[in-house]
Amino acid sequence: MYTAVITGLRTLNQLLTAGIAITAFSLLLYALTFNLRDRVARSFALILACVVVAFVGDALGSVSDRSQELEFWLRLQWVGIVFLPATYLQFSDAVLATTGKPSRGRRRAAVRLNYLAALAFLASLPFSILVGPLVENVEPAPHLQRTWLSWVFTAYYAAVMALAGINLLRASRRTVARVSRRRMGYLLAGALSPALGSYPYLLFGSGFAEQHTLIFWLAATLSNLAVSVLLVLMAYAVAFFGVPWPDRVVKRRLFKWLMRGPVTASVVLAVTTLVRRAGEMVGLAYSAAVPVLMVVSVLVLEHLITLVAPLWERWLFHGGDRNDIELLQKLEERLLTTGDLRQFLEAVLAAACDRLQSTTAFIADLGPQGVQMMVTVGNQNLLDMEELSDEFIEEVSRNGIQNGLFLWRDFWLVPLFEQQEEDDKALIGLLGIYQQGHPVIDAEQTEALSILARRAATALTDRRTQQRVFSSLEALTPQVEMIQRLRAAAHYESGASLTEVLTNPNLPVEQKKFSRWVKDALTHYWGGPKLTSSPLLGLSVVQEALTDHQGNPTNALRSILKQAIEQTRPEGERRFTAEWILYNILEMKFVEGRKVREVALRLAMSEADLYRKQRVAIEAVATAILEMEEATKERSLALEVN
Repeated sequence: MYTAVITGLRTLNQLLTAGIAITAFSLLLYALTFNLRDRVARSFALILACVVVAFVGDALGSVSDRSQELEFWLRLQWVGIVFLPATYLQFSDAVLATTGKPSRGRRRAAVRLNYLAALAFLASLPFSILVGPLVENVEPAPHLQRTWLSWVFTAYYAAVMALAGINLLRASRRTVARVSRRRMGYLLAGALSPALGSYPYLLFGSGFAEQHTLIFWLAATLSNLAVSVLLVLMAYAVAFFGVPWPDRVVKRRLFKWLMRGPVTASVVLAVTTLVRRAGEMVGLAYSAAVPVLMVVSVLVLEHLITLVAPLWERWLFHGGDRNDIELLQKLEERLLTTGDLRQFLEAVLAAACDRLQSTTAFIADLGPQGVQMMVTVGNQNLLDMEELSDEFIEEVSRNGIQNGLFLWRDFWLVPLFEQQEEDDKALIGLLGIYQQGHPVIDAEQTEALSILARRAATALTDRRTQQRVFSSLEALTPQVEMIQRLRAAAHYESGASLTEVLTNPNLPVEQKKFSRWVKDALTHYWGGPKLTSSPLLGLSVVQEALTDHQGNPTNALRSILKQAIEQTRPEGERRFTAEWILYNILEMKFVEGRKVREVALRLAMSEADLYRKQRVAIEAVATAILEMEEATKERSLALEVN
């Protein structure tokens, strides 16, 4: 009975050790993937790398049979242990700096000295100076002998870990926000796990462990359980550093990562290990059930995670925001994308062609930019977009709105009106069907065509409503991002630095994002949601221009865009030479509103080359606007000083 208990605890301890290595590696990947830009996260990634090395060496050493292989893995374990104090000190320095207490040089120098000390200890490892030769065939487990340098390293390890702990305590005391103080508590508790759980205590306690084997394995098992939990707790606290995402997003992403990564891998490893060892007990060195159970375990766990994920996200992470989140999730699931719209309209056209025995039909959208062909079926040569752009609109205005179904050339046209409750409904599109030599249609066909037209109009109306919602979201996004960045920056700041963060007007905007805003505004230069709801409306230079445009923000933004375009204009009379290429693209494409093909032909370049030059031109406009914005802020600051 005693032997069975020892064997069970040994097996459980091996599984826990492997599970810690898997968990640490998974969390390392998480840190390298999502918030590597943050200094705290980078330092934590170094700690995780040391933990991975230490526990991989421990796990593989515990199942090794040959002496040389066992000694190799036990020495590899020390590679992670040697660097752990230096990484902890670097981590504590980063956390303290995040709370508004940056290093004045001493902490940075201490971190560098500790890395040099780690390299010196590492250099002594292959020569059996840091730790001695292997001691095997002893209870409770094989281990390396201690040397005089082992005593020195242990004292060094304890001193540096204590110093890192002091830094973390200082950071915790500097934290102001209630949520952040709680997470700093998690960080302090979780930081104990790698510090205390990674050290090989058999180096000094082998005598006691040999006499009290059961106590040793119980202590080792409980220690590994605590390390598993506290390591995740530490990762949870670090996950909020340096990311502007809402808390629910961080929690959901980390929890799903843990479930699909270390939990699944650890359970599969435990199942296969137990099945294999059970087979060995009954005399089967290899059991076919091992790979079968491995595959089944992975599939079942992934399936359960997929099924249960909406439930745990709803109950664990949404809290009081549950209704808002559910509404957004339903919107995502029921969103009518452009692809969905085209599929539905193709089905409408197919039904219309079947009713009228025609082979060609189209649905056109009438928007601010003119006629846009949404879907066509049949012979494309019968449709001339140039004619649709000019003669088409005039014909619709003269006949379609008043008379409903009417004949235009060889097509029956049905106006599509916005499906709203108002009496005055806007014309949003047209359904056209080639008459196929039958200029007359009966009442039944007319009724069927009318029903299909209402279906198509409903789809176009819904799509336009969604586009208005998206335009509002695009306009709201910069403000929301600013608030999220402020919230994230203010999490761990002290009182003074917190005030500085919240009152800082110069929040950085990514150049690519700013260039995209400029491109959108230029695309709707003469009107459209991308101009009227542009994030650029919040710029100081645009607000300053409001007085010159009777308080109209759209006209103010258009004037700023025009000024920025003019800054790309070379001196002299306008020409179509290389130095004028950027200005000509901006003027012809956006201000004059010419088509891409027409601009490319006029400038004697391919359309692909035109798009490349257009990106350069838009970036030049974005740079000019940023310079104008900076100049405006400098003038405002000078006026405040005076």
